[in-house]
Amino acid sequence: MLSEKMEAALNKQVNWEMYSAYLYLSMSSYLESKGLAGGAHYMKAQAQEEMIHAMKIFDFVNERGGRAVLEAIEAPPSDWDSPLAVFEHAYEHEQHVTKLINGLMDLALEERDHATQIFLQWFVSEQVEEEASASGVVEQLKLAGDKGLFLVDKELGQRPMPIPIPKGGE
Repeated sequence: MLSEKMEAALNKQVNWEMYSAYLYLSMSSYLESKGLAGGAHYMKAQAQEEMIHAMKIFDFVNERGGRAVLEAIEAPPSDWDSPLAVFEHAYEHEQHVTKLINGLMDLALEERDHATQIFLQWFVSEQVEEEASASGVVEQLKLAGDKGLFLVDKELGQRPMPIPIPKGGE
């Protein structure tokens, strides 16, 4: 059974993961409007991945005897100065999400909630991958410059769309 404090914190994270999906969809739309179909595809895949994360937490809260409660999702920005600025924002966003996940882990440790600690370990590992991915694109865009943007965009379009994880699955 989840404590009230842990339940509230996990519900907040569900909202944040859904906001992340909104943010990445907004980034996708911006990139599409700039003729960067590959980057737009990459961000759509990222948005889908964030919704999978939200649903994993949503299901976990309910499975642990809590109740997933949804709140309004804040509107994300819709304009950036450049494709590079989009990916720099994505990288900063993932760093913030890492801090949020670490805060959840700290709370689970403080409350001696071993089941939640085990559950959150997947997210801790996932955030290492998320930050590395976003950082890698930022570095590629910086190296490529404006003249190489189309090559990076083509590569970004090769990202596979995530497959939703069945309830209770990894």
